[in-house]
Amino acid sequence: MAWFVTCPKGLEGLLVDEIRALGAQDVKETVAGARVMGSEELGYRLCLWSRLANRVLMPLHTAVVDDGDSLYEVASAVPWMDHFSVESSITVDFSGTGDAIRHTQYGAQRVKDAIVDQFRTATGERPNVDRGSADIRINARLAKGSITLSLDFSGDSLHRRGYRERQVNAPLKENLAAALLLRAGWPDIARQGGDFVDPMCGGGTLVIEAAMMAADIAPGLLRQRFGFHAWTGYQPELWQSLVAEAEARRDVGLAAARGQGLPNLRGYDVDVWAVGACVDNARAVGLEVALEQGKIRFEARSIANTQRHEGASERGLLLANPPYGERLGDIESLAPTYQQLGAAIKTCYPGWRAAIITSNPELGFELGLKARKKYRLFNGALASELLLFDVHTVEQAEVAQEQQSQRHEQRSSESSAAVAMLVNRLNKNRRKLKPWLSKNNIECYRLYDADLPEYAVAIDCYGDAVHVQEYAAPKSIDPATAQRRLREVEEALVTVLGVDESTLFFKRRERQKGSKQYQRLAEPSLYGASKQTAEGSSNVSSNVGSDTTVKEMKVREGAATFEVNLGAYLDTGLFLDHRPVRQRLAALAKNGRLLNLFCYTATATVQAALGAGAEPGAASSLSIDMSNAYLAWAQRNFDLNKLDKQKHELLRADCLIWLERAEALYAAQFDVILVDPPTFSNSKKMEETLDVQRDHPTIIDRAMILLAPGGTLVFSNNFRRFQMHEAMHKKYVVEDISAKTLDPDFVRNPRIHNCWLIRHRD
Repeated sequence: MAWFVTCPKGLEGLLVDEIRALGAQDVKETVAGARVMGSEELGYRLCLWSRLANRVLMPLHTAVVDDGDSLYEVASAVPWMDHFSVESSITVDFSGTGDAIRHTQYGAQRVKDAIVDQFRTATGERPNVDRGSADIRINARLAKGSITLSLDFSGDSLHRRGYRERQVNAPLKENLAAALLLRAGWPDIARQGGDFVDPMCGGGTLVIEAAMMAADIAPGLLRQRFGFHAWTGYQPELWQSLVAEAEARRDVGLAAARGQGLPNLRGYDVDVWAVGACVDNARAVGLEVALEQGKIRFEARSIANTQRHEGASERGLLLANPPYGERLGDIESLAPTYQQLGAAIKTCYPGWRAAIITSNPELGFELGLKARKKYRLFNGALASELLLFDVHTVEQAEVAQEQQSQRHEQRSSESSAAVAMLVNRLNKNRRKLKPWLSKNNIECYRLYDADLPEYAVAIDCYGDAVHVQEYAAPKSIDPATAQRRLREVEEALVTVLGVDESTLFFKRRERQKGSKQYQRLAEPSLYGASKQTAEGSSNVSSNVGSDTTVKEMKVREGAATFEVNLGAYLDTGLFLDHRPVRQRLAALAKNGRLLNLFCYTATATVQAALGAGAEPGAASSLSIDMSNAYLAWAQRNFDLNKLDKQKHELLRADCLIWLERAEALYAAQFDVILVDPPTFSNSKKMEETLDVQRDHPTIIDRAMILLAPGGTLVFSNNFRRFQMHEAMHKKYVVEDISAKTLDPDFVRNPRIHNCWLIRHRD
């Protein structure tokens, strides 16, 4: 018989090993699962003994489908009455979409209709549909135009063992817990008499799964019902013989608790209620004897109060699933927890192995331990890593310390040479830019932009303050190395610029989606002590040596004064590379009416209103953005430059929607229009997504309706692979001026933005 066994992504290799250990010979690994050939008995064993699987599927039919009707025909061709009776309730789990089927609910409906109609035609009756607790689950998976219809042999997901008497927040799934234990080598440690500790046990899943492995308890033994129980081919005698075998193995394993043969397993949690839940869940598995004998023990205890338990083995496994810090401000608040956890591991468990799962490498770094191995896996939808550590004894630590000292001396020598190289480059750039800066009275400029591959940062000077953006390092770069290089950047800046550490601001820049580049960063922290993450993104801000990341200051650009904030957001409120664009806009807008779409902090509007040199600026303007925070910032910029509120308006609106409706009121009214959209946005405030490459023809067409005869539309964006649509060249006079909008401080990075002048044809 053919079987398809599913599992969480990242566990496929472990699953294949487990299936082979259960007696299968023909096993092929695939994405999130494995294909297996084996007997019906193997199917039962997989349901009873797999610690890693989600589902065991029995494929019945695979065929190409072109549309909903062909899906119905394919499903009708399966002899469903050979597999279950009309008295059985059913449900259909449909996954995947394609050109033929775009909605999973529609796909499930068509498969269900085919099944029901087959029964009704043959018997005059139809099986009931029960989405909650159906007797029979049919799995339909659409991929690359083919549908595979399977009987769900397991029924409910196999990770639901049946022992969760009481739930806790964010519980770890049982099959993932088992995978962590296997990756950490728990079976071997247990066989050699090692103990187990989870210092942050929550509902006790890791402790209970460790106990079930050590006591040889089948994970499916508590389950009262599987999908095969309603299958017409079900062999109850064969199943009961496998259950009896599993019960006998369990009894032998639990008897070890009376003879002190079971390892000591400990779970600690600061929450007293969670500790009670752990005890109830352990009892539900049948571990009462182990609890009574003290082989399994749960206690209310914080990380700070962690102690090595009495009678602990010389070796063992500490495995923890600490919080990851996925929300705004969590990283800073969780850093001390990870630091305490790392200290407890080193102090209380020398000679042991430690394993920590986390989705945040920054927090993993706070443990202060060097991982000897890392495994990538998924905790639900979160890409995570299991970090494995060998905890040194005193003797091992002394040897390791000596080796580390030798490596440190070597790195220090290499680091000194690297810092000297960076200092030389910064000095060279300063000398080169100095005449231009002085001549044009510029105090905000880019000093360095990843000139040296070892130091992938952009360094911008704002008067006496320095804003450093770290480009996200490749995954091949060790976090400790990246951290060291940032400190070397700090050292070089202090040397070259003579700045105080409190005026240095470090952030990490990664590819952005939506409005994330404009989101406020987390609460303050000291650089090097912890990192902060913007909600929903990986942009990290950290201020050097100051007790606040919010650094509001006033800077000059030509005749304009702007407010910038070097700490609160990823961007500062002033895009330095657009300096020439703002100057050109000031010249174009002379005595005219300006429209600024996606205006951000409206610095371009300010420059246009102030004019170029002695020339007058824009007579009036309308600046539009959908962020209240940035419109308030724009108003402060207007106030700083004494712009007339009656002539220069700010409007909160979705620019895409506003453009759809603007023709009636504003047709041919603006002499100059600036359109500077984000590359991509799916902000919740917008009614639809924005993709600048896809949507720019529509945006330009609608904006050109509002452009007066003889006027100019300035279209700009930061998408490096942007290409102006051919239709725009045919409709309008289009001039690419990107190369002309790069000042000397940005010539090293000519793809930093695109800029086009667009005019009506005569």
